[in-house]
Amino acid sequence: MRRASTVSLVLYALALGAGIGLATADYATRGGYPFGGVAVGAWTAWPRTGSVGADPYARAVNARRGEIPLAIGEGMLLTAAQDDEGQALDATCTYTIAGITPPARAWTVTVAGRGPRDPERTIVREGYTSTETLRERDGRFVITLSPEVQAGNWLPMPRASGPVRLALRLYDTPVAASAGTLDRAALPAVTRTGCAA
Repeated sequence: MRRASTVSLVLYALALGAGIGLATADYATRGGYPFGGVAVGAWTAWPRTGSVGADPYARAVNARRGEIPLAIGEGMLLTAAQDDEGQALDATCTYTIAGITPPARAWTVTVAGRGPRDPERTIVREGYTSTETLRERDGRFVITLSPEVQAGNWLPMPRASGPVRLALRLYDTPVAASAGTLDRAALPAVTRTGCAA
């Protein structure tokens, strides 16, 4: 009788440990990269996600997303989940992504929502590249992120409501090796211009 209760306690402890371990691993890899970010204004640079020294959580996040991260020699990823005022990016609001980028051979800016895409929402565009973005005379650009159609560089919201995230990828950039020296003025500003009532 005593032996049966010991075995059942051991099995219970193993099952509980496995359940808690799986739940915490799921929680830790569900969002963005948990460690190693360098915050610059609204943007956070992730210089080590594609390096040999990337932490196991960053590798797990990449595996879960099915993404291949940029190696240090290839470029750098910057993400923004909030605007320059520190407010979370919301799909019901309109934002401008304006300014310049650090020196790079090419860059892309994309928007994504959390969770599965709304199947009823038509995919118009998910991002812009440096070669197709309309620019001002001084080389600066303005991309409008909005649920409503806008003139110029319009980037539609990926969903009707909820949080969204921007990703700025710089390809073949010298700042990939020294992300800690990024200057706020060298990154585009993310500014909220209004929200749906």
